[in-house]
Amino acid sequence: MNQNELISNTILFVRQQLENAEGGHDWFHIERVYKNALLIAKEETCNLQIVQLSALLHDIADSKFHNGDETLGPKIARKFLESQNVSEQDINHVINIIENISFKGGNFEKNFNSIELDIVQDADRLDAIGAIGIARTFNYGGFKNRALYDPKIAPKLDMSAEEYKNSQAPTINHFYEKLLLLKDKMNTTTAKKIASQRHHFMENFLAQFYAEWEGEK
Repeated sequence: MNQNELISNTILFVRQQLENAEGGHDWFHIERVYKNALLIAKEETCNLQIVQLSALLHDIADSKFHNGDETLGPKIARKFLESQNVSEQDINHVINIIENISFKGGNFEKNFNSIELDIVQDADRLDAIGAIGIARTFNYGGFKNRALYDPKIAPKLDMSAEEYKNSQAPTINHFYEKLLLLKDKMNTTTAKKIASQRHHFMENFLAQFYAEWEGEK
């Protein structure tokens, strides 16, 4: 099987798997991350097929929607890749990326490193900031029936992975607990440039939000 056929099959599989997914973690999220990854990969020396497969499969079964089960996504990805006769070495690389890509409160220590992980992680994080990042954050907050904002509940920084996973804080807090931290966590030069502009957009949004909240604008 050639690379184009493998990627086409993977796209078809992921679209089917995520057909009824929550709006911030659906096929269109995958597609945006895939495009981001291809953009970043142009400036890096990397295994493009690993980048493509990892970007497409990184959220195949997000633990947030599967009772916190972080093993399901890698299992599904492995079974699919085996069905496509991908080499064991490449499968292991993709699985390592899937297992190490998440933010998890910012305190998660990666136990695997590769330029391909750096690229896909940056691509995923870029989709969490800027205009789309804001839209995704409020979409998920609505999905979980969370308050938009509560001035009495301060953001909690330096959460453990478990605290982060179980947080029920208002949506605005998520900006401080994750989104505004991502700019300085980018790995690649390309992502750092894009993140800087998107970070500034979020800062402007928050300033406008608070002004409207207080009836100033």
